[in-house]
Amino acid sequence: MFKKLGWCVFLVFLFNQNVLAQLPDFTEMVKVNGVAVVNISTVIKAKPETAEDAQKEQPMPEGMPPEMEELFKHFFNNPEGGGYGGGDTQSLGSGFVISKDGYVLTNHHVVKDADEIIVKFSDRRELVAKLIGSDARTDIAVLKVDASDLPAVTIGNPNQLQVGEWVLAIGSPFGFEQSVTAGIVSAKGRSLPGGNYVPFIQTDVAINPGNSGGPLFNMDGKVVGINSQIYSRTGGFMGLSFAIPMDVVMNAVEQIKATGKASHGWLGVQIQDVTRELAESFGMKKPMGALVSKIMPGSPAEKAQLQIGDIITEFNGQPIENSGDLPPMVGMTPINDKAKLKILRQGDEKTIDFNIGLLPDQVDKVADTKTEKAKPTNRLGVSVTDLTAEERNALQVIKGGVLVQNVGKGAAKNAGIQPGDVILRINNDVIRGVADFEKIAKNLPAGKSVAVLIQRRGSPAFLALKIDK
Repeated sequence: MFKKLGWCVFLVFLFNQNVLAQLPDFTEMVKVNGVAVVNISTVIKAKPETAEDAQKEQPMPEGMPPEMEELFKHFFNNPEGGGYGGGDTQSLGSGFVISKDGYVLTNHHVVKDADEIIVKFSDRRELVAKLIGSDARTDIAVLKVDASDLPAVTIGNPNQLQVGEWVLAIGSPFGFEQSVTAGIVSAKGRSLPGGNYVPFIQTDVAINPGNSGGPLFNMDGKVVGINSQIYSRTGGFMGLSFAIPMDVVMNAVEQIKATGKASHGWLGVQIQDVTRELAESFGMKKPMGALVSKIMPGSPAEKAQLQIGDIITEFNGQPIENSGDLPPMVGMTPINDKAKLKILRQGDEKTIDFNIGLLPDQVDKVADTKTEKAKPTNRLGVSVTDLTAEERNALQVIKGGVLVQNVGKGAAKNAGIQPGDVILRINNDVIRGVADFEKIAKNLPAGKSVAVLIQRRGSPAFLALKIDK
């Protein structure tokens, strides 16, 4: 019995040794690259304020453990600790040197509105940095310090990253400089709200406030991304971190170094994912592509005669699996370059050529409208009215469509249609008014998904509607 027990212990020992042998060793990578990672601190000069305002402390992040509150106060609310107490606003972030002559990268949001930017190196040197330029859409900022022969990182290729691969981050979470964390690549090409032009690298590397702008290294010791965002309900790390790929970063950096700003390609469409129900309504074998729900006036899409309801399946030969794949592809294409789209239009595949435009600054307006409600009377379970001139102006509807007044039980409610929505198309038929709507609704097939184009608070979207048999 003791002999068998000895063999078991020996086998467990061998297994543990084998597991340990497979775990990566980051020590050499940190020694080589840590010296190129910097701490970024910024100062925003205070506006005139009352004595009462000056005494206010910064609120604690939601869910912060009690033992962390004093530490947070030391860094952010203590005048001597470098915080908010003196009136000026200070913030902390990370960055890294990309060239020996003093170019430093960080996030746009780290240095936004800063009156002074200080770059602190691992050897304790502190240099005032000049902001060369930044780009809010990709969240990139390029800084320059007056120095030479600085240690610099090596830029890697994020396209060679594989899901499950080990990666390492160095930064200054909560002001703790040269903090090292590691994890794996969880996913690639993630599309996030407010980040349409960035196909984020998702990792489970522990990233916290202060890590923003720091580098993400692959196992070759090359930077493949800039740590930019976390998903958190508490303000701290929850296992979801997002980095900007270095091909997107360097595209913006070269433009910023040359002109002080970055430009992005533009097609001029509003798009959405194709759901399983929408795929059925369009006669597709599987949901894929980017469904066009709006075309901007004067855009390259309008000039190329792209249509609402088209499904973009390829851009320059690259497949579009999800709608989030398209904006980064278009955004990184040089302005005025010729490009090619493959689309699905009413079941037929077509190829459309167009010239890449320059993305303008555009803010969609949101408008509400008030209407009297009526009881639903049709198969869809909605009551609708024609739009007045005032309602068209408020809801940004140029022509056609009907305004939803009330939604009862039935297909429309199940599809997600709400009062105040404007129904523009049903099953690819344009709705010119109430008469059109009632006629089309009456003849819709039962038991089959059909696409309905609505506009809600100025933004169009397709919904899948199915009338019960």
